Amino acid sequence: MIKVKVYVTLKAGVLDPQGKAIEQALEAMDVNNVEGMRVGKYMEFHLEPEKGQSVDEQVTHMCEQLLSNPVIEDYRYETEEVITP
Repeated sequence: MIKVKVYVTLKAGVLDPQGKAIEQALEAMDVNNVEGMRVGKYMEFHLEPEKGQSVDEQVTHMCEQLLSNPVIEDYRYETEEVITP
C-alpha cells in the first residue's frame, strides 16, 4: 500500500482572491507582515498500485484528470510505502 500526498497550487500569475481575502483579514487583526498569501489544496490517500501501471503513472493521471485544473493549477505529490503489520 502506498500513501500519497498531493499538493495543488495556483500557477504563478493567476489571481488568488481567497488568498487576498485572508491577507485582508489578517491586516484587520493587526497582522501586517504577511504578503503574497496563496491558497491551495492538500489531499492524502492510500493507493494499492495496479499491475501494469506505476504509482507515478496512476497519480499523474488522477492529478491531471480530476484533482487539479492544469490550466490554472500546478501540482506535486509525495509517496511513501505504508507497512502494515
